[in-house]
Amino acid sequence: MSITSAIAAAKAEEDLSTPGLGPPGHGLGEDSDLRRVPTYLQPSLPWRKRLLHFTFAWYTVTMSTSGISLLLALTPHRFPGLSTVGLIIYLLDLIFFLFITAAITLRFILYKNAFRRAFTRPTEALFIPTFFLSIAAILSNAAEYTLLFFPPADVKGEGGNGNMGMAGFLKVMFWIYLGLTFVFSVVGYHLLFTVKEERRLQVSAMTPAWILPIFPVMLAGTLAGGAAKAARQALGIVAAGLAAQGLGMLVSVFFYATYLSRLMAFGLPVQRPGMFIAVGPPSFTAAALISLAEQVEGILRGLTSQGREVSWVMGLAFASSSSSISASAGLDTIPVEMVAAGVRLVALTSAVFLWGLSFWFFVSAVGAVVAGMPDRRFHLSWWSFIFPNVGFVLSTVRVGKVFGSEGLLWFSSVMTACLFLAWIVIAARCLRAVRRREIMWPGHDEDSS
Repeated sequence: MSITSAIAAAKAEEDLSTPGLGPPGHGLGEDSDLRRVPTYLQPSLPWRKRLLHFTFAWYTVTMSTSGISLLLALTPHRFPGLSTVGLIIYLLDLIFFLFITAAITLRFILYKNAFRRAFTRPTEALFIPTFFLSIAAILSNAAEYTLLFFPPADVKGEGGNGNMGMAGFLKVMFWIYLGLTFVFSVVGYHLLFTVKEERRLQVSAMTPAWILPIFPVMLAGTLAGGAAKAARQALGIVAAGLAAQGLGMLVSVFFYATYLSRLMAFGLPVQRPGMFIAVGPPSFTAAALISLAEQVEGILRGLTSQGREVSWVMGLAFASSSSSISASAGLDTIPVEMVAAGVRLVALTSAVFLWGLSFWFFVSAVGAVVAGMPDRRFHLSWWSFIFPNVGFVLSTVRVGKVFGSEGLLWFSSVMTACLFLAWIVIAARCLRAVRRREIMWPGHDEDSS
């Protein structure tokens, strides 16, 4: 099709116009009329040039794919072969992760300034944490599928070689992950705080994506639940995971105040799928609290069996020769089971408290999407339909199991099926967007600002 006819088609379809496609040198944006041409009618670019626009936001694909496989591993209502389906999706996710990492690395090699720009352009810098979130999801899947396909050898928690090997691996990876993500949470926000004034994020355009830099360290709490199951020194893992989860949740709460103020003052955002990101922090925290609390009794028994005395709240100390906790403050001997039950009760109460908040954000985001999406073009932010809601479903599963609520468990199973279908639809739409040049195209990606 000639440029003249393309321009005519563009004028007839103004809703598809895309102003400001990019700087000179790409063969686009030099003609003001050409900027109004739909991307699929514009002159093609070689893949080498399109690779310049392959941003960190592509890791939202692996986050979501890992999330789906994790749900299939944990969904309460199962059928034969479901675990195999989940494992296949998990292996597919590993391939996606390697491919995306290779593509982004190649981008940085081919375009020397791309690495610096990725960290100094806030719209892309906000998505750098998705790399760490993908790793957290991959590790969580590794723990769950090891349990599914290599169950523990006995009921005492002493697993076979596969379980013990995975426990050691998760323990090492937990501490590495926690250290890296904590440093990144500080550096990531520092870069956003100190970016050039003309590039700074505006409160009027605030979205829950501002939470993303703190999200990876928060998921260390989720990882801690799996890493502590069969690890020695599990107390340290649980304590560190709880601290990380609290850090992420509290920072998220601070941002929620700005987010809700922005909605009241400036209305709903154009990119409605991103509203689901707000569902993530309270739901993942609720799931993590229940998971961590489940490890307490085993930790206490392990410490008392080793004859260790450990200072505790209110002057409590672990007894050196019994499975009870003696109170130095004059209290009667307290059984380990009672202390563990108390911890689980507090964790469950807090989890339900947070589950209600995540449910409210979920319903609010669904309502905003149903009310209409001003920008219907595909963006990688569409994957926000999946990953944050994975946390919501996980918290629903864990709360439902503790309460023995079939209603909540069936709700989680239905949500799992809906997210699986949404994952298929969004994946197909993502491939179509690449083919039609809606993404990986000058001016259409997170590196455009």
